[in-house]
Amino acid sequence: IMAHITEDPGLVGAFMRDEDIHAATASQVFGVPLDQVTPEMRRRAKVFNFGVLYGLSEFGLSTRERISREEAGEFIKTYFAKYPGIRRYIDETVQRTRELGYAETLLGRRRYIPEIRSANAVVRQAAERAAVNMPVQGTAADIIKIAMNRIDAELEARRLKSRMILQVHDELIFECPASELDEVRRLALEIMPRPLEMKVPLKVDTKVGKNWGEME
Repeated sequence: IMAHITEDPGLVGAFMRDEDIHAATASQVFGVPLDQVTPEMRRRAKVFNFGVLYGLSEFGLSTRERISREEAGEFIKTYFAKYPGIRRYIDETVQRTRELGYAETLLGRRRYIPEIRSANAVVRQAAERAAVNMPVQGTAADIIKIAMNRIDAELEARRLKSRMILQVHDELIFECPASELDEVRRLALEIMPRPLEMKVPLKVDTKVGKNWGEME
């Protein structure tokens, strides 16, 4: 979703090439070929790929990774140099939210954040982080809700005995008779990626098991 919203060529390209996004980020930031990215490089890139949406700072990164402030600062500087679309998204989103008083998802659902105009720097900065995060996390929530409604309607229309019993972030858990397993799997693979037309593909993986702890 961040790749779609920011239209950053580096992020979009990695998804279109079906690369491991965290390894691709590590390759960009550490300046090494993709096949030379170490597990440690990938792990640190993953921390920031997710952390950037929560306003992970130089201090936060240095504390979490137990590295110097200078090294953390250099990593962040290089990250935004490689992904300028993300930097632009952050700056523009904060400014727009300050002007409008709310942030919104790609589907138009709003979160009002009046505290982004607060004179208190701590309150204001927390609001800025929320404003940056909301369009991405909120759009993810919108997408899964639309998929759930559409799948539920299909289950009912087809008079299936299978039931959607739990949502966990971007995962759905179904309870199915063995005879309906393939049909429900096809429904999930067909419906879940399509609530929103995006510049990068939304991919869905399926697992099956006797219970949630034995999925393969």
